[in-house]
Amino acid sequence: MTSTLPARLPEAGGVAPVALVSESALRRNAPLALAAGIATGGDDVLAADAWGHGAEWVRSVLEDLGMDAAPLDAAVLFGMPGSHAQPVLSLRGRALGIKPLLRGEGVSYGYTHRAPHDTTVALVTGGYAQGVVRSLGNAATVAIGGRRHRIVGRVAMDVCVVDVEDATVERGAEVVFFGDPAEGQPSLEEWTDATDLGAAEIVALVGVRADRRVSA
Repeated sequence: MTSTLPARLPEAGGVAPVALVSESALRRNAPLALAAGIATGGDDVLAADAWGHGAEWVRSVLEDLGMDAAPLDAAVLFGMPGSHAQPVLSLRGRALGIKPLLRGEGVSYGYTHRAPHDTTVALVTGGYAQGVVRSLGNAATVAIGGRRHRIVGRVAMDVCVVDVEDATVERGAEVVFFGDPAEGQPSLEEWTDATDLGAAEIVALVGVRADRRVSA
């Protein structure tokens, strides 16, 4: 279900990451999607709950713009990698807490990652139950406070572990799994490279499983 995003992400206590969809990005991309769709024949924009973005919400925005979904290019409308349009969906979690990790100590199931040196790790909301697929462990980065940090160890059902090194990360700090690379955030393309999944598969999965909300 889609709802309006409050000024801040939920306070500490909940565990669901937020699949944030941007109305301004959707509106900005729509004319570009129309031009691209006329050239290519368009896509089924509303399929798979509008590629995980929320079919009811997407339809309402397009109706407000006086546009029909049928002739639109979905990859451009939603800002998929390679479209040169702004991504509409981003996935954001938050830090539940941090702890020291000493050299040689392992994290998560099976200890697929052991610290090469003393460091600090954060437990972050978002696991495979919400679309943070297991193959991202030891392969992808997140952004916290404008810095990139690696997901380490196996991704669990509702959480994952991030090596924050020497960064100061407060409990409740926002963690961006993927978003707009123009803002320095990890791109969806990095996830496609790490998982061998298509961009449409990822956003549809995340949009259905995470707590989907709308921002202006």
